[in-house]
Amino acid sequence: MDDWQKKITINPEQCGGRPCIRGLRIRVVDVLDLLATGLSHDDIIEELPDLEKEDILAVLKYASRKLDHPVIAA
Repeated sequence: MDDWQKKITINPEQCGGRPCIRGLRIRVVDVLDLLATGLSHDDIIEELPDLEKEDILAVLKYASRKLDHPVIAA
């Protein structure tokens, strides 16, 4: 899935500028929280029917990229 970046949008006028999915008012953190509670991808889509499985994969890829940064030791 190379186009995951197109699924994550950031708009200062929406959700306080937090990353959302495809311009919807569904924040990346909301999906991560649902995953953290143990919901499956299918459960999340049932809960948030505007989402697609590719959106959830994009959220995971986005979170992975945000957390994978180098630490510079002084």
